[in-house]
Amino acid sequence: MRYIPYVSDIMTKNIIALNRDDDLETAEMLFKRNKIRHIPVVQEEVIIGMLSYTDLLRISFADAVYESDEEVDTLVYNMFSIDQVMVKNVVTVPSTATIKEVAKIFSENEFHALPVVDDGCLVGIITTTDLIHFLMKQL
Repeated sequence: MRYIPYVSDIMTKNIIALNRDDDLETAEMLFKRNKIRHIPVVQEEVIIGMLSYTDLLRISFADAVYESDEEVDTLVYNMFSIDQVMVKNVVTVPSTATIKEVAKIFSENEFHALPVVDDGCLVGIITTTDLIHFLMKQL
């Protein structure tokens, strides 16, 4: 039987996260500075939501062509809170989930990131990009 790796083998462990009281300007800065598209929203180490860059673009007038531009339309961002924009009922996986289980979840849903949660605490994040990188190494 072939070994199927666990999520813990390929997940991102150095998590960039937001708190519900952070502002959307901070969120956009984190997206751009770290070249990421998904940020878990936490209260302590417990996940309470997920914010994607797409969610942020939906409420802003930012043009994706100018992603390297550091200026933010703070007027629009001040109209909304993290709580209003984030997805609240987040699907999570344990670090013991297999890559195959994660691939199945991604294939059946329209999201591209899963928080990895053990004993109620956020321990990592796995994205479709992580999965693609893993598969590319296998070829």
